[in-house]
Amino acid sequence: MAGFVQIIEYRTSKPDEVTALSEDYRAKREAGGDGPMPIRSVWCSDRKDPTRYVAIVEFASYEEAMENSKRPDTSEFAAALMALCDGPTTFHDLDVLEATDFR
Repeated sequence: MAGFVQIIEYRTSKPDEVTALSEDYRAKREAGGDGPMPIRSVWCSDRKDPTRYVAIVEFASYEEAMENSKRPDTSEFAAALMALCDGPTTFHDLDVLEATDFR
């Protein structure tokens, strides 16, 4: 199975601003319709730690993810996200081995 997932783990005291930033980025990318973009993203909060968040971003391939990362708008989004974070972020780059939909 082809596919690539990037997990972004971060802490923030400004979750509403992160949500607004993410929604704005997604809307602009969808409107532009150019270049590779994620297949889906899931933004999560940690129930046990209200300052810890995780974004799971799925791409068709590693190559598309890297092409997406090189885009100026993606670099701007990443810089703005980092500015809203309380400390460093951690990135996990994962090849998809198997995916199962239960519904």
